[in-house]
Amino acid sequence: MASIRRRNNKWQAQVRRRDCPLITQTFRTKESATKWAREEETKIDDGFLVLKNKCKKYSLRQLINRYINEILPKKRAGFNETIILKAFMREGFVNKPVSHITSEYFAKYRDKRLQKVKPATLLRELCVVQHLYSIANKEWGFNIPNPIKSIQKPKLNNRRERRLTEYEYNFLVKGNYPQQTLRHIIEVAIETAMRRGEILNIKPEHIKGQTLLIPKTKNGHPRTIPLTKRALYILENTQLPFPMSANAVRLAWDRLKKKGNIKDLHFHDLRHEAISRLFEKGLSIPEVTLISGHKDVRMLFRYTHLKAEDIVKKL
Repeated sequence: MASIRRRNNKWQAQVRRRDCPLITQTFRTKESATKWAREEETKIDDGFLVLKNKCKKYSLRQLINRYINEILPKKRAGFNETIILKAFMREGFVNKPVSHITSEYFAKYRDKRLQKVKPATLLRELCVVQHLYSIANKEWGFNIPNPIKSIQKPKLNNRRERRLTEYEYNFLVKGNYPQQTLRHIIEVAIETAMRRGEILNIKPEHIKGQTLLIPKTKNGHPRTIPLTKRALYILENTQLPFPMSANAVRLAWDRLKKKGNIKDLHFHDLRHEAISRLFEKGLSIPEVTLISGHKDVRMLFRYTHLKAEDIVKKL
């Protein structure tokens, strides 16, 4: 219940509610004070003002579980982020109230993780937790500082210039190994510059003539790409979608690299290789962008490293 009282020729309004901090404001008239108090009480009833003890009652673990149950099912990367958060919950400090967790905890977590993982992995983990804090403040009525914003992040330099050698290409595409499905996936990646997830989601109805519709992409915008004769032949003569999960491809890829003694080659480097080959065939930037799906030309150049010998021939 709000209280209105006259003080020093002005009117002071106070709103008191259980588990809510005292709210006080001073006005020139009693009508203004009464109106303000009524509006503040409505905000409390509607949940717009944070309860004083809310942050004390909730642990970070509880927030993470709520985030996993309510937010991640709506995200395309929800499965991977669930794995990240469940691993993160092994940290002891997640059992503390969120109001007690400072940037110092995350700074120590950062230093410990950098001894085991690369900066890019750590940044992905921190990004997920940082979004959790953002949701808690914007949608769940919490009023807590985001401690991750205060810590220093490791510098990220994941620019790669990895191209396939002739031996690696021959081994991956023409080599003597039994995993025919994996071979088709690898060859489609080199022929189309598609990402692993996009390849695994290809269905027969996505193929129209010599073009392929990619309905689900990383940036959320579907695109249609032209297919080379080789890519079209593979897709028309194999089971679609490919009968392998993303994890199965990852494990089979690692085994295949070990068998061929191939070092420091990521599956995503095949996309790098494919885009570079498109430029080497003489395609323009807009043409390559249509195939690769890049919205920012600067990002496209990160994948493209032409061979100086080939450019000399054009000059």
